[in-house]
Amino acid sequence: MNLHKFPRRGYVKTPTPIEYLPRLTRALDAGIEVYVKRDDLLPGTLGGNKTRKLDFSVAKALSQGADALVTSGAVQSNHCRLTLAWAIREGLECHLIIEERVPDSYDPHGSGNNFLFNLLGAAGLTVVPGNADIQAETQAAAEALRKKGKKPFIIPGGAADPVGALGYAACAQEIGDQMLWGQNDFSHVVCASGSGGTQAGLLAGFSALSTPIEVIGINVRRAKREDQREVIKSLTDRTLALLDLNYLIDDSRVICYENFLGPGYSLAAPATLEAVRLLARTEAILVDPVYTGKALAGLLGLAREGFFPRGAKVLFLHTGGAPALFSYLSSFPEVAGSGFKA
Repeated sequence: MNLHKFPRRGYVKTPTPIEYLPRLTRALDAGIEVYVKRDDLLPGTLGGNKTRKLDFSVAKALSQGADALVTSGAVQSNHCRLTLAWAIREGLECHLIIEERVPDSYDPHGSGNNFLFNLLGAAGLTVVPGNADIQAETQAAAEALRKKGKKPFIIPGGAADPVGALGYAACAQEIGDQMLWGQNDFSHVVCASGSGGTQAGLLAGFSALSTPIEVIGINVRRAKREDQREVIKSLTDRTLALLDLNYLIDDSRVICYENFLGPGYSLAAPATLEAVRLLARTEAILVDPVYTGKALAGLLGLAREGFFPRGAKVLFLHTGGAPALFSYLSSFPEVAGSGFKA
């Protein structure tokens, strides 16, 4: 797998740590060992997985002479936060299209990432309903910038295209190296599966390296498993093609679970809130109810069901998102009742 031929900005300078979670492992008591890959510690404003993708996506934008970025994401979008952050570091304008997947969920005075959009100073922020044609909205924003003499570059939501997925093909290589250095033999990697670039990139990378790790995606948006599998399969195949690898991913390797989605995107089920509390109180690591909390709930649920073989070493990919946690204080009455306000 030759990643050196693709331009990148060098945002990821050192591997993120892999840590054993002994207290969570004991609390889970499911006969497995749980580890975490700390991509929440990646560079960029408050970290998160999108930095790996933007390393490649922004490089492509700059190679085409862009002076503005246009992208989209949901309310509390980590991708929008990090695209804006790296745009600032590169001296680029950034225009955000915010999709209300839950009606009336955007609060311009809200906490979490919504607050950061304003603090960081997005050049433009447009809120559209959840049923909007996002591609048309981003194209319209880009066209408006062109009329002003700008050179915009559109990064798809989540940087979920083959260029962005290269960031997680590189991460697969990094995990492989860390397994060798640490003499750990992970059988599974569990991650949030939304726009798909993280899971697809890992699948492409592990496949290219002939590493037989199963990548388990926990759906955080789509309610139907097969719909998500189609998204991941397509993006993985296109990423493999970009890497000049002339084969398609085997269908059996595309694994997604929708059981832990709860009532819907960004709506936290009790299992998600339990996962957030458990990781905080056993390992002092924060996950959010939108993405990583649901992914962790999926790992815990599958472990309790006996999905993982006894003795397995399971790696949880922490893709970040902690800023969104602070907009969910009302979901934690033991905190909200102690004098804090959401």
